Amino acid sequence: MELSIVDLAPVPEDGTATDAFEHTVERARRAERLGYSRFWVAEHHDFTDSVASTTPEALIPHIAAKTEDIRVGSGTVLLNHYSPYKVAETFGVLDALAPGRIDLGLGRATGNPASDLALQPDRSQRRRTGDDQAEKIDEVVKHLHGGFEDDHPFRGLDIARSGDSTPEIWVHGSSPQSAKMAGELGLPYCFAAFIRPGPAVEALETYHDHFEPSPQGAGPEEPYGAIAVNVTCAETDAEAARLRATAEASSRLLRSGQIDQLPVRSVERAIDVLGGVPEPTPTDLEAGDWPRQVSGSPETARELLDRMTSQTGVDHVVIQSQHADPETTLRSHELLADAVGLEPRE
Repeated sequence: MELSIVDLAPVPEDGTATDAFEHTVERARRAERLGYSRFWVAEHHDFTDSVASTTPEALIPHIAAKTEDIRVGSGTVLLNHYSPYKVAETFGVLDALAPGRIDLGLGRATGNPASDLALQPDRSQRRRTGDDQAEKIDEVVKHLHGGFEDDHPFRGLDIARSGDSTPEIWVHGSSPQSAKMAGELGLPYCFAAFIRPGPAVEALETYHDHFEPSPQGAGPEEPYGAIAVNVTCAETDAEAARLRATAEASSRLLRSGQIDQLPVRSVERAIDVLGGVPEPTPTDLEAGDWPRQVSGSPETARELLDRMTSQTGVDHVVIQSQHADPETTLRSHELLADAVGLEPRE
């Protein structure tokens, strides 16, 4: 099994974004030593009391400079806010800075109305809902892989690059529609099961059913999928469930609109929000009935991940963590790496 990480750069209690980024770099360096394949950073806006990762394109080169060979990328760039050309230019430069190590994860999402409006380049026009997402991803691909027709006005535009590699382009999503898009474009696909776990199996089946290799050679010859899962691993099932409380409490407050109550930085407060300690995650998860957060001892976590990957037909899991203590996250990553038998790097 292949493991990767998506990191939100959570801001520690009484800390700053600087502190958050220091912890993110430490997680990336530790992940590299443990044998994780990729380290992605998120794009979230207007949650800077709790999440510092607002700008993947700024954080990626910093992490790449502090690591040696782990792939570093975006999980995800919210393409509905940006020009495909500018995104392609930015990630071409990142590839030139760290040749062969850059992943460009593309997705879409909306936040609160104020941040969405602030991100909109032309406020005289009504914001698009994202129905042009496939077109925009295809344009990014063509900028990076020279796919425009001879008479296209963008044909002569050049992208700075390493000369030896191109950013690996991924489609990120949480629906069968995004999976179908990824398959038709011939790109790797990562399903965000920590957002909408229910359609995970259907989405990966859709991706495989609609996969056609990219005509620009921008993706694999065969479908290559991954699932992103919020996982807490500790020495026992009971302790892992207790530590999972922060992720569950944060999710509950966010879904109920109680954003002013975030972030949840202590397990004790999380347990108060939930009204008790969460139960350990059962290992007999059925397709379509996954929880948003799972937890367990190394043995249980391995069984859960085996079940999820078997049901979806993938062998790549991207780990998300939401813990009150940075050391808890590091320990969870260490236990997971050992549980699935990752090969440590020297």
